[in-house]
Amino acid sequence: MRVTLADPSALISGFEQVHREQTAACPAAAVAWQPVHTVYVPADRFDAETVTVWGNAALDLFGRHLPGKELAGLFDMREQIAGAVHERVAAKLGREPIEDLRVDFEDGYGLRPGEEDGHVAQAAEAIAALHARGTLPRRWGLRVKSFADGDPVRSIRTLDGFLTGVIERVGHLPGDFVVTFPKVLMKAYLGQFADCLEALERGLGLAEGELRFEMQVEAPQTVLFLDAGLVPSLGGRLAAAHFGVFDYTASCSLPPHEQRLDHPVCDHARHVMQTSFAGTGVELSDGSLAASPASDDRHVVQGLWRRHVSLIRHSLSHGFYQGWDMHPSHLVSRYVAVYHFHLSHYEEYAQRVRAWEEQREAGGGVMDEPATVRTMAAALRRADLALGNV
Repeated sequence: MRVTLADPSALISGFEQVHREQTAACPAAAVAWQPVHTVYVPADRFDAETVTVWGNAALDLFGRHLPGKELAGLFDMREQIAGAVHERVAAKLGREPIEDLRVDFEDGYGLRPGEEDGHVAQAAEAIAALHARGTLPRRWGLRVKSFADGDPVRSIRTLDGFLTGVIERVGHLPGDFVVTFPKVLMKAYLGQFADCLEALERGLGLAEGELRFEMQVEAPQTVLFLDAGLVPSLGGRLAAAHFGVFDYTASCSLPPHEQRLDHPVCDHARHVMQTSFAGTGVELSDGSLAASPASDDRHVVQGLWRRHVSLIRHSLSHGFYQGWDMHPSHLVSRYVAVYHFHLSHYEEYAQRVRAWEEQREAGGGVMDEPATVRTMAAALRRADLALGNV
């Protein structure tokens, strides 16, 4: 064919460098396993029995208050899907009630100047015991105090004592470890914390980059400095960003009765998190429901489950596939909502992806774009991982 420009490459000098920067900033990574929740347990209440106790408590509530025949009506599900959800939730609570565990030394723990070192040692002992029994959750870690509280030395001392204690007892750092860094009110705190992790790696003989952390987004000023450049600036140590609903809504001066995950103020913050970290590999997590059953009355328990399922569905519809659970009852509603979400569209997505791959119409007047097909394939992969199909 005839062309006008003899050598277009001369007009785009530097392209190779820009393309390398693009690839580094937004790697084309396949969908990987991500826990559906993070369970927070105050350090003074954490021991080697915590995972078993939570699982047994959730199973007991599930068995007494959620018979299979009520699931469809209670959560607005098709009967066929409800049966599969009920079966999977029962199996999950018995097999792996907690996917991701945090020993909490921050808000859930409070200020205990004379006790924290002792609780650090007890927590390390409990982690070692869980590991020895084979019951340590797939992902685990701790939440330290915030630098914003004005005492970063306490935060690092807790992290240091915890890691040192676990490694001394186990011989290595087991499984998928991550540390939660809360209330990041200044961008500089992130770099300072990353430097501390690097120093701990050297001191403990860990591999470079083995210590990663998740930042909490809990204030409007944090949202203002979120961007994709944070990831390379922290040497790849930023593993996730977790939304903190109650601190965030309080910072926005919302009245107490409006401190909820599905408030539009929270939607805005989550959308900024999504656009800031899209394509970087940084995982996103939503926050929690700050409520537990006020009594063992079935209507009370089911009412809490309905509210929690509604909030989880809101998160899932906005592309947040992980949240926080703060009470054993939350495990039931968490898995009910997650399994229903993934199962309700699974066959439809699979059929449409097959139709695309076979270069035929999907039926029903659907005209799928390549981006939609990629999204459906990712959704199927995410579903398989969450449902335990792989």
